[in-house]
Amino acid sequence: MTLVRRLVGDSPPRALWALAILLGLLLIAPALVGKYGLSVLILILYFAYIGQAWNILMGFAGQLSLGHALYAGLGGYVAAGLFFHYGIGPWIGVLAAIAAAVAAGAIVGYLGFRFSLAGVYFALLTIAFAEFTRIAFDHWQWAGGSAGLFLRVERDVVDLANLRGGPVLFYYVILALAVGAFILCRALLESRLGRYWLAIREDAEAAQAVGVPVLRCKMLAMMISAGLTAVAGVWNAFYYNNLFPETAFAIGRSIEMTLAPIIGGLGTLFGPIVGAVVLTGLGEIFTDASEYFHIPGMKQIFYGLALLVIVMYRPAGIWPWLAGKLGMTERRR
Repeated sequence: MTLVRRLVGDSPPRALWALAILLGLLLIAPALVGKYGLSVLILILYFAYIGQAWNILMGFAGQLSLGHALYAGLGGYVAAGLFFHYGIGPWIGVLAAIAAAVAAGAIVGYLGFRFSLAGVYFALLTIAFAEFTRIAFDHWQWAGGSAGLFLRVERDVVDLANLRGGPVLFYYVILALAVGAFILCRALLESRLGRYWLAIREDAEAAQAVGVPVLRCKMLAMMISAGLTAVAGVWNAFYYNNLFPETAFAIGRSIEMTLAPIIGGLGTLFGPIVGAVVLTGLGEIFTDASEYFHIPGMKQIFYGLALLVIVMYRPAGIWPWLAGKLGMTERRR
């Protein structure tokens, strides 16, 4: 009960009821929506999960990373490679994937934080490491090289041990991951480490002056964020059954991870969820419109314009504004 009380904290009762209703609807959603609706929900949950992972580093600790595709790609390749070459299942492979991503995050973080790289300079360092890794995997035959790594497709079975099956199986797995990430982020924010992160985000020098171990806290933020991102990479690899260095480590993939928390509300728990809903919804609407009118590039143009409008009129994100309207304002972080 103490743990539950700490997780619930001072959340408004209507926010807790809304969460409970939302979770109930998500649990029965596969029986209510068709294949297309299920695929959209899977995308929303995936971006909500990976947005929470990125939000730990940027939203909580204030460190900008634009190379998080490194950790998702590493995680996916490690687990998929172990499964492809040695038959090691993803539930064991994910541990190796997390270890590889945490080690990579520790190297990037130590180089950046130890030498006081911040802002765009730290972001450039993260991009550089993702690019180095992309080039290395492009020439590594164990990982399939530039030709890619392919897993066998088995949509007609339900094999949770090997993560083989149809969209419904992957839906419940990513739902569990998204719920787990939300609870973990809430617990982290309520911990001493979370409060240290917020102090560092607001003013790192002042935080250090009052005794906050800045380097250690930044490193923990980087390694936890990298490890969680690697789990998303494993899910992604087994869901799509293929991996290519050009896409797995692409900067575009890294940017995708940042959009949901930025649009939804940086540093908030609900921001990545709201951002994932808005961005995925807009993406599907503009994709349909582009196909209907047969105008190439229409989706990208209107998608970019929609994001520009949101950032201009809701610079703090959609969730802080929406929460105020609904009377579900989170405590200021």
